[in-house]
Amino acid sequence: MIDLQFGLGPLILLLLFLIIASFKILREYERGVIFLLGRFWRVKGPGLVIVIPGIQQMVKVDLRVVTMDVPSQDVISHDNVSVKVNAIVFFRVLDPQKAIIQVENFLVATSQLAQTTLRAVLGKHELDEMLAEREKLNLDVQQILDAQTDAWGIKVTNVEIKHIDLNESMVRAIARQAEAERERRAKVIHAEGEKQAAQALMEAAHMLSREPAAMQLRYLQTLTQVAGDKSSTLVFPVPVDLLGQLLGRGSRTDNAASTAQPSR
Repeated sequence: MIDLQFGLGPLILLLLFLIIASFKILREYERGVIFLLGRFWRVKGPGLVIVIPGIQQMVKVDLRVVTMDVPSQDVISHDNVSVKVNAIVFFRVLDPQKAIIQVENFLVATSQLAQTTLRAVLGKHELDEMLAEREKLNLDVQQILDAQTDAWGIKVTNVEIKHIDLNESMVRAIARQAEAERERRAKVIHAEGEKQAAQALMEAAHMLSREPAAMQLRYLQTLTQVAGDKSSTLVFPVPVDLLGQLLGRGSRTDNAASTAQPSR
């Protein structure tokens, strides 16, 4: 009887250990892929999950969004410029069964695929497009990754290119190009201003030519402005038209005066 008790004791302890070990608790963002004797059985969770030790095995899968840093990649652009580019990939597991069965390690596989896709997509574009159209490139890489990882039960939600590093010579060349572009814009703006000013002066000249009185008033206004300057010498330009009018009026006045004198 005593030997039987000593023999049942370890057996009961082993049974209790197996019962306790069979209880698994999965959090809200976790799922358990259950294999029965090596074959896929079902996906369980969250909450309390019972796994029979020795017969069933469970692989946990995290359903939260994973933020993966893509290492810096050497990329040669379409216009033969060598740059270093790194990015961030955001993805999550939608189908735990595919993520465990279809690929050995979905984290490593997604990282390697993101690196090759980043080099392939950016290599099709020129440097100016990489710098100016980063949102479009992010969308292109995200769509390609999402299509290729769909068979693994993974959804790529976003891709963000972090840095595009250039060598020193290329940075100086871009700076010179930007400076030349600014100078070109300044010259264009200056020429446009000169054109508008010339147009305004031409319209003013036409208006003054149609009204001689306006020309005289403008001339008098100019004399007033010149007289207000602190200068020892003043030069008064007299328009030929105004001088002719003054001379014509003077001759008519003399003729009228001679006509008015009585004859002796």
